[in-house]
Amino acid sequence: MHLTAPATTRPGTRDADGMAVASFILGLLGLLVFNLFLGPTAIVLAAASLWRGTKRRGRAYLGMGLGVADLLVLLAFVQVDNTLSWGF
Repeated sequence: MHLTAPATTRPGTRDADGMAVASFILGLLGLLVFNLFLGPTAIVLAAASLWRGTKRRGRAYLGMGLGVADLLVLLAFVQVDNTLSWGF
């Protein structure tokens, strides 16, 4: 006799889903501020969530793309200002 319903998802999938959402949010925020820190963090979180088998694969890929975009925006502003820090 089972008192609980059988698990339909793998353990840790919820953590992977949370990492996918976090990578998307950090990548989005990184376009505006702290893109040197938030961009790589978004990329690492997206890769880890995909490796763990997230159900939110689209969100993880968006987070990874936004993380790369953060670094490209930083590179563009560094080229324009000829300095590592940039401002508006």
